[in-house]
Formats: sequence, structure tokens, C-alpha cells
Amino acid sequence: MISVENISKNFGRLKALNGVNLQLSPGRSYALIGPNGSGKTTLIKCILGLVVPTSGDILFDGKSTLGDWRYRERIGYMPQIGRYPENMRIGQLIDMMKNIRKPTQDTDEELIEAFGLDRMMDKRMHALSGGTRQKVSAALAFLFDAPVLILDEPTAGLDPVSVEILKEKVLREKRLGRLIVISSHILSDLEDLTSDVIYMYEGKIQFDDTIEALKRDTNESKLSKAIATLVRQRELIHSVID
Repeated sequence: MISVENISKNFGRLKALNGVNLQLSPGRSYALIGPNGSGKTTLIKCILGLVVPTSGDILFDGKSTLGDWRYRERIGYMPQIGRYPENMRIGQLIDMMKNIRKPTQDTDEELIEAFGLDRMMDKRMHALSGGTRQKVSAALAFLFDAPVLILDEPTAGLDPVSVEILKEKVLREKRLGRLIVISSHILSDLEDLTSDVIYMYEGKIQFDDTIEALKRDTNESKLSKAIATLVRQRELIHSVID
């Protein structure tokens, strides 16, 4: 569904992405992992059309996304930090998003009800805790029944009950055949929610395969240990080459 074709992105002298190639398919859920500064956020922003690659192309259903914003209507995005008009009420924000997106079918308000947001529609955004803001971001990401979901640190700041509500929602959407990309530093969540691992370092893809393949290659049983072993292996290879 989404093809990332040899994209690079420069910010002045900084090369945030360096020849990235990816194939992201429906029905798969991808863990996007890497240290800070590895290019994860830039890659997400390129897929969303918020950043234009310096070179290369991104295809959505076989069509280039460059200069065509309409594909974004088919993506539900949950940012790491949701920034909304501070004086706007929750209900007004949700209504505004519906007016902007103009959905052609019923919206998915499951998370609005599960998180109890339907009981606080009159609360203004500036009065919300960080966790409640996160709930609003999650509810908006799933609201329009998009075939692609991109979730950036989705469980950060959520209480344990809300984490489980969100994880159950992600798993249901996965079973419905959505393409899901999750970027998170909480590897235990990723192990529960994703089938594939994309590991980035210094703007390049260092690993792109299933979680089971990663565990097999590193002879580890847990994702966190497998990632740590992968990093050590890469560091050893680079030290030998250098």
C-alpha cells in the first residue's frame, strides 16, 4: 500500500534520511524503532506529507504522493505530542475535525466512549492533563476508520487501564486488515502489537523483517533483548569495517 522509494532528506548539512526503501503492506503492523536522531520522525513526516524528501518518492497505492494531498484522508495519525487550540473544547475539536475531513461514512467513536471523553466534551484543551490530551489524540486517529494508522508513542502518559483499552483497539484494527505503523520506546508494547520490525540508525534502515525473524537471527526470546543484540552486532561490524 505504501512504498518508500530511495528517499533522502537533508536539513542543511544534516542528512536525516539516507536512501530509505520500505514496503508497508495492509494487514501488517510495523514497529518503527531506533535511537533519538535516527530519522524515525522525519520518515513519518515524509509519509504524512508534512516534510518533502530531498530525493526519492513515496507511493500510496501505486501513486506518487508528491504534490497530491488527498491520500492523507486515508491515514489516521496520532502524534507524540498533540498540539491543539488551547481554548477549544474537546467537543468543538472533534466537530472541527469532522468538518475538515467530511467523512462519507459513520465515524468510529469507540475510543471516545471507552476513554470517557463523551462525558467531558465541554472541557477546554488547556485544562486537560497530558494523559487526557493523549486520549483525545488517540480518539482522533481512529475516528475516521482509515485503512492506515500511524501512531507515534501512543501509550506515553496513559494510565494502565487506558493503555490496555488502546492496545485492544489496535489489535482489533490489525485483525481488520489495517496497515499500522507504531513508533515507541516501550518495546513490551510493540511486542504485543506488531508483527514486523523496522530498525533505523543514522537515517538508514538497519533491519526490516518480522519480529520472529529478528529473534531467530539474534537467538533471543524477547524483542528488547533482540534489539540490544542487533545493535551490538551492528556496532561490531562497523568497528571492523572502520
